[in-house]
Amino acid sequence: MNAGTNIGTIHGVGLGPGAADLLSVRADRLVRTAHHVAYFRKAGRPGQARRIVEGMLRADVIEFPMEYPVTTEIPVSDPRYNACLSAFYTHCSERLAAISQQGEDVVVLCEGDPFFYGSFMHLHARLSGRIPVEVVPGITGMSGAWTATDLPITWGDDVMTVVMATLPEAELARRIRETDALVVMKIGRNLPKLRRAVAAAGRMDAAWLVEHAAMPGQRVTMLAEAEAVTPYFSILLIHGQGRRP
Repeated sequence: MNAGTNIGTIHGVGLGPGAADLLSVRADRLVRTAHHVAYFRKAGRPGQARRIVEGMLRADVIEFPMEYPVTTEIPVSDPRYNACLSAFYTHCSERLAAISQQGEDVVVLCEGDPFFYGSFMHLHARLSGRIPVEVVPGITGMSGAWTATDLPITWGDDVMTVVMATLPEAELARRIRETDALVVMKIGRNLPKLRRAVAAAGRMDAAWLVEHAAMPGQRVTMLAEAEAVTPYFSILLIHGQGRRP
């Protein structure tokens, strides 16, 4: 709680790529002492962020699972998709604000880093300026992925590009072709399209697929050799080969 006020703070806490021992000291302290904990999850599932902190929460913790609305049947380009998610994030923000206004702090558990393609950003945009919000950075999933390959992702003057597999295939191929080092996230059902884009860019032999980085079941394979994969927790990498002493 903020000193001298009756308003609690919303803490967006980065949990890192998936292992509890990769949390920062600050994140660990906040998670273990939190009375109110919120986290995103799909309906009917415990949620990856909640799984990471299993066994760390205090006995009297009050949990607020924020369950995503079903949007898979609506194309991303359809205005209804954004409208559905916007209403969801607004509802979650108001619930958190209500807890804060009762003088209670809330820890929002965030996979990876809260400000790197995470859902917490949508809460922050709605709460900042109204309610005290603090962010604890975390190790990103892509950092966990390139560490899993046991190879540096960049050297010297390498330029690294981070792209989403949701981009159009031609745009993916162009960006893959033009960069030195590459990270592709949000693969999901876009894996076949991503394979074609990597092949079109002529970089299939350099592309790695890392599944469940820093989690149980971590697997590292060359994209050309990958067959059955778990695309949701997969990141594609191409390592830079730049200047070295």
